[in-house]
Amino acid sequence: MAGLQNVCVSRVLGHLIGVPPAEQEIERASPAGVGGRPRNVEIDRHVLEVALRHLRSAGLPGLSVAAVAEEAGTTRAAVYRRWTGRTELAVAALGTIADGGLAPATGDPYADLVAELERFRRFVTETDATALVAVALLQGTHSRVREQVRHQLVEPRRRRLRDCLAAGVAAGALRAQADHATAEDLLAGSWLAHAACGEDLGDDWARRTAAMVWAACGGVPG
Repeated sequence: MAGLQNVCVSRVLGHLIGVPPAEQEIERASPAGVGGRPRNVEIDRHVLEVALRHLRSAGLPGLSVAAVAEEAGTTRAAVYRRWTGRTELAVAALGTIADGGLAPATGDPYADLVAELERFRRFVTETDATALVAVALLQGTHSRVREQVRHQLVEPRRRRLRDCLAAGVAAGALRAQADHATAEDLLAGSWLAHAACGEDLGDDWARRTAAMVWAACGGVPG
């Protein structure tokens, strides 16, 4: 009975039984047009940070709202007021990953491709994107989480690589008839293949990879 009281909402009193009043006052979102303090966005940020870390290590099936709430120093009730379950929590956590913005074009498509691969490497390292992509491939991962991984991690980087190749074609440096879709796969997949094997890429990975693909598409690297 006590367990039910902890998650029961009192329609009369308008608060969560078992949650400290001070916490309720800070976290509860005010209805439109009604005075009161807004939801504590600092709690939101910390919960999503913890959830993203748990998602990397345990995948979606192992993502526990209770464990996230405990590590974040809040309650399950507070988490469930924001997100209805672990799928929504995972989607929101993935949405916090910053893309970093576009790099300005220099007028040299090959140099831009090398620079974009360097940015790709930093992005994957800083966000531990390899682990998150692996989560998307696991059996039992919800389709919404897979889609968010593609939307937040995969597609922006592939689009930038695609733009570099298109710029090479526009400049007359690459053949328009080259298989650019496979070239994208090789550019992005090179990092993932090395990461899966635990191999050190070396400082010149971006230039070596760009040179191989550029030549395969009919260009002269450098």
